[in-house]
Amino acid sequence: MDINFNKNEDHNKLLASELRQRLAKVALGGGQKRIEKHHSKGKMTARERIDFLLDDKKPAIEIGAFVGEGMYEEHGGCPSGGVVVKIGYIKGKQCIVVANDATVKAGAWFPITAKKNLRAQEISIENRLPIIYLVDSAGVYLPMQDEIFPDKEHFGRIFRNNAVMSSMGITQIAAVMGSCVAGGAYLPIMSDEALIVDKTGSIFLAGSYLVKAAIGESIDNETLGGATTHCEISGVTDYKSKDDKDALTTIQNIVSKIGDYTPTGFNRVEAAKPKENPEEIFGILPKARHEQYDMKEIIKRLVDNSEFDEYKEGYGQSIITAYARIDGWAVGIVANQRKLVKNKKGEMQFGGVIYSDSADKATRFIANCNQKKIPLVFLQDVTGFMVGSKSEHGGIIKDGAKMVNAVSNSVVPKFTIVIGNSYGAGNYAMCGKAYDPRLIAAWPSAELAVMSGNSAAKVLLQIETASLKKQGEKITKEKEEELFNKIKSRYDRQISPYYAAARLWTDAIINPLETRTWISMGIEAANQAPIEKPFNLGVIQV
Repeated sequence: MDINFNKNEDHNKLLASELRQRLAKVALGGGQKRIEKHHSKGKMTARERIDFLLDDKKPAIEIGAFVGEGMYEEHGGCPSGGVVVKIGYIKGKQCIVVANDATVKAGAWFPITAKKNLRAQEISIENRLPIIYLVDSAGVYLPMQDEIFPDKEHFGRIFRNNAVMSSMGITQIAAVMGSCVAGGAYLPIMSDEALIVDKTGSIFLAGSYLVKAAIGESIDNETLGGATTHCEISGVTDYKSKDDKDALTTIQNIVSKIGDYTPTGFNRVEAAKPKENPEEIFGILPKARHEQYDMKEIIKRLVDNSEFDEYKEGYGQSIITAYARIDGWAVGIVANQRKLVKNKKGEMQFGGVIYSDSADKATRFIANCNQKKIPLVFLQDVTGFMVGSKSEHGGIIKDGAKMVNAVSNSVVPKFTIVIGNSYGAGNYAMCGKAYDPRLIAAWPSAELAVMSGNSAAKVLLQIETASLKKQGEKITKEKEEELFNKIKSRYDRQISPYYAAARLWTDAIINPLETRTWISMGIEAANQAPIEKPFNLGVIQV
């Protein structure tokens, strides 16, 4: 191994270590004191509930752990968006679990909380996954009600989805393990089956104080909407549980009896580990995002037996298209090649840039995978499409549009891993969030933006200095450097994978060694949902 490998390895392992530390902090939710207060009421935390519910010898992946990070600081913050979402197994059956974290503002819903809940429901709908709601929430966070209440993708969409999912035959089970108030009270009742924990769970449209103020009736919350009331008088809930563990065990028993699904039929054989050591990814991936490397070496450490069959290997080499297997599942890989390559005319092409020939190749490959019913895996490290007169005259816009069209209309499940750069239209063509990947995860080395921090700072600096000069200000070299550093610092913060994850532009930031698990579990989930329409590119310019 050379000195660069060792430097890269040190850098990337530090990024992985930072990820572990940040995840550990996020796992504390509202903090240790609030966790202890929660325990004093005889209640488990959201994460403890999920851990108890899921099979402990099976893998699980978390969606949106960093959601809300750095947001709402003026309101005290909102770790993980105040809700924990995991995909795992209950009695061997793959499910998605959504649990309100009552240690964060009593589980109140911020705008990002609604977005995260809707993402969980979207995953359930796309994959026909049973969904379990562990409810413990004070409802909408009133100081921000205008950003969560009335719009299409706001709070009310949750209940609309409940109804749609029920009509689709997707199992929904809700356990009321704490507060469940106002509009939020509809969620468990719109689920197939609802449980409530005695003494700690409650459901009502208005609590005792509001009832007193509205109609003058004096009543305590337990009599108004506790477990006994709803299991024995109103009939709103179906099961009365003595404590959290009893409720979770009941859910396990219900899930264990759900019938089998009809597989979509994605091809799978016995899984094999990569022959090349996956740990070497840390040394192969460069420390700096502009440095070159061979993406094929990354692929060898992700796929079974480190084997893949390249499609059009000698053509359009700035994108790698290949058939492979990941944990036994057949996949079609579309990956940005990050080293200098030669085109068909013998001209050098920059790594990470999409050229006309590579866009054309990717379009054909995506069509082939759709015809063969093979899930697609996109490995992003892309700076964008090639610019300049030569590319424009060669029809780069047309060829890029064909690729975007193919990605948009693909009917097989798509999975995206952002390894490095994810800039501009390259993000779109390589199946960014707007193109409906079933799951999209980023490595700690990822950067997502319109362009790199350095390039963006130069462009913004030109605009800023021109504006200041118009105002009569003299721009010295020192002033220009100060402005550049200020602009770049702000932009660099926005291209961080944590900034993207906080806003749910990606589902998670993951250790590169977790990539195979994410893709395998994602395909297993997708295998439960039928492909409901044929692949059709529509009208495109050939």
